[in-house]
Amino acid sequence: MTVETERRIDEGRRLAAEGAALLGGAGARAPDGARPADAASDGGAGVEATAAEVLAWTARTFGADWIVASNMQDAVLIDLATRARPGVDVLFLETGYHFAETLGTRDAVASTYPLRIVEAAPTRTVAEQDAAEGPRLFASNPDRCCALRKVEPLRRTLAGYRAWVTGVRRVEAPTRANTPLVTFDERHGLVKVNPLAAWSDDDMARYIEEHGVLVNPLVSAGYPSIGCQPCTSRPAPGADPRSGRWAGNAKTECGLHG
Repeated sequence: MTVETERRIDEGRRLAAEGAALLGGAGARAPDGARPADAASDGGAGVEATAAEVLAWTARTFGADWIVASNMQDAVLIDLATRARPGVDVLFLETGYHFAETLGTRDAVASTYPLRIVEAAPTRTVAEQDAAEGPRLFASNPDRCCALRKVEPLRRTLAGYRAWVTGVRRVEAPTRANTPLVTFDERHGLVKVNPLAAWSDDDMARYIEEHGVLVNPLVSAGYPSIGCQPCTSRPAPGADPRSGRWAGNAKTECGLHG
């Protein structure tokens, strides 16, 4: 590890700790317009900042040196991020396996919001991967497929930034229940910001309706959690929304978030 890399990591850890202290922990979310930093200073421990406040802190702290990750299920996070910093970079992992509707949503987002789409692609095309690893790797070894087509391109792209912003929410899965607003991503060596961590499904629906946010048409077609086409199916009525991801497989996460 170079001296410069060590310096960046130390700075990232410091900024993540400062952000976590300022914006609040995994407690009650502050109402819009509240100032959770003030609340924390006078004993209001556990009060969290709003998503807009988290993103405002991100823009102040990192300038243009941060990127928003989006799977193009909806544009809630993108809508909020472009309000905090017009022209922000938005990361889209072009796995080669996306639904046509997801690609259409990406294109609509790019033409609607003031942002720059940064496409991260695997080093091999699907055909090249099939030749090297065997056909239908997503079925025979989904962890390996995700590592090649998602995790490695993400790692390569994040190396150019000081922070990344995700739409991970605590209600999405037990593995995400303790998601903080701000943390240091030790695996990738930069600050990780999760402005929507405390949002419920109702919060998402309300914001979409109030702000006319773009939504992937697959959502209304019965897909509450959208990934690559071969590994995404409609969950049964009343089932866990993420049960349609890698259905019939013990896999529950693609590896992007640990």
